[in-house]
Amino acid sequence: MSFLQGFKVLDLASVGPAARASRILADYGMAVIKVAPVSRKGQKQTEPVYHAYGAGRGTRRIRVDLESAEGRDTVYRLARASDVLIESFRPGVAQRIGVGYEQLRTHNPRIVYCSTSGYGQHGPCAQWAGHDINYLAMGGFLACSGRDAAGRPAIPGATVADSAGGGMHAALAIVAALVNRLRCDEGAYLDVAITDGVLNLMSLHVDEYLATGVETGPGSALLTGKYACYGVYATRDGGALAVGAIETRFFANLCRLLGVDALAAAQYDDARQDELKAIFSEKFLARDRDAWTELLAGENTCVTPVLGVAEVAANAHFAARGSFVEARHPVHGAFRQLAPVLAGNARECQPHQVAAAGATDTDAVLGEAGFDATEIARLRRDGVVE
Repeated sequence: MSFLQGFKVLDLASVGPAARASRILADYGMAVIKVAPVSRKGQKQTEPVYHAYGAGRGTRRIRVDLESAEGRDTVYRLARASDVLIESFRPGVAQRIGVGYEQLRTHNPRIVYCSTSGYGQHGPCAQWAGHDINYLAMGGFLACSGRDAAGRPAIPGATVADSAGGGMHAALAIVAALVNRLRCDEGAYLDVAITDGVLNLMSLHVDEYLATGVETGPGSALLTGKYACYGVYATRDGGALAVGAIETRFFANLCRLLGVDALAAAQYDDARQDELKAIFSEKFLARDRDAWTELLAGENTCVTPVLGVAEVAANAHFAARGSFVEARHPVHGAFRQLAPVLAGNARECQPHQVAAAGATDTDAVLGEAGFDATEIARLRRDGVVE
């Protein structure tokens, strides 16, 4: 049995941090119902590509016209049978259209209502539009990152803010609120600001500045590349190695295997870091990436190859851990996708059958919420649901 089986989520979002949160909750067993706008009125919502967000694994879908009173009433009835609602409207919009927390809690005082937004529900920046790069910029992440060829902060290779600052942040807060509900039998309102999540990710650097006045930047601290023992080095074949030999014993092992034992004593000698980096750079250019990996990775050196996405998908370690599973789409056919890899999830599962574009589970979802066949038929006829 999955850890969170028995809980039901209404997700009014389609992409971004909210969708990542519901993906995590679905993988842990929650029954997630995606609530999308009806198509007949041309209401807009970004539709993710078929393979994104787990390809809808463990989720069902319904279309509801939130612009109509009956559509809102439909959501209220669904909320009565739900534990969680997630939305990602601009701050104030959910309340304005009639599906805000105060409106929903009158129908279900025990609901955990999670609003995800870039900058939170209040504050000078609350109404700003944004995406992952903006939240990373505002939270100090980009300023502490490496620089591109033009000297600008480099764009990260993953949507760190959306994934960790938003999606994981929201999922953790939701589970915490549900645990609290077990004690006090009350719901909760969660104002999940993605920039708050980024601040949490940046806590080591932020707390250092607040306590000491020392501001971290690229190459100014251990974890941002000040020392030769922590960085990325090019190899002969155009590949790269990540070196994270922070501990003295690991750095000594690395120096020994590179044939530069004498450098071990200079690991944290600020005056010699340019020298050490130059020597390491020259040494690593003498062999191909995989040759270095074979020599160093298993020898307590904290050295790993820098893998591309295609290499990750073919990697023996991830294959041994069951990190990828099969899915089948009615148009695109069979394909592999990332398994539910977070701890506690069952990775061995039957191939996921992906729903066709535009398909919904409306009748089943409404029936489980207490709507009878006549009501469902009328709501469909009136364009309230699809």
